[in-house]
Amino acid sequence: MNIRNLGSGCHDWLRLELLVGQVLAELGIKTNVRRVEDPRQIDRYVLVGPPGLVINNQVVSEGRLPTRDEVRSWIRDALS
Repeated sequence: MNIRNLGSGCHDWLRLELLVGQVLAELGIKTNVRRVEDPRQIDRYVLVGPPGLVINNQVVSEGRLPTRDEVRSWIRDALS
């Protein structure tokens, strides 16, 4: 599984990283969450703005902090 957390160090970006890590731990999934901080790379994925979450090269969230249930659902869908 390939997960990217897109942002520039803002509070919500850090909270998203923590949330994704917690959900991965709850589900017993060991994978790295890659931080993407380069504005040019972020612009390739998100139109609204950071924070953004990309799972297996699909943008699942941008411009907001998703809920725990949303993150869990996206990760489960990516595993199927």
